Amino acid sequence: QVQLVESGGGVVQTGGSLRLSCAASGSTWMIHGTGWFRQGPGKEREFVASIIWGNGNTQYSDSVKGRFTISKPITENTAYLQMDSLKPEDTAVYICAALPPGYSGPATYEMDFKFWGQGAQVTVSA
Repeated sequence: QVQLVESGGGVVQTGGSLRLSCAASGSTWMIHGTGWFRQGPGKEREFVASIIWGNGNTQYSDSVKGRFTISKPITENTAYLQMDSLKPEDTAVYICAALPPGYSGPATYEMDFKFWGQGAQVTVSA
């Protein structure tokens, strides 16, 4: 099994930055890629960004493209989400998830991710 633990959430003012971490442990060989999703107050969970561990390919939602950067250093089992130019509408619980081995899809669909963390709260004040 794979365990995922998020950290780095908090409260920031509009225009500020935060960096989230998603630390993986356990059977990390099973991880094909990492994704970030978020769920704002009264909203459905939505895709934010993903990265494939083997080739570094990334995907972003239109709402965060150009402001957020996902990364995963080769020597670490931790993925990061650098969030810049934050807006109040970015307020949400951010959840990281892992793709199973052999995955070959777009890495944007919630149903494709097999392992999930508990989430980290990000609050952007106006």
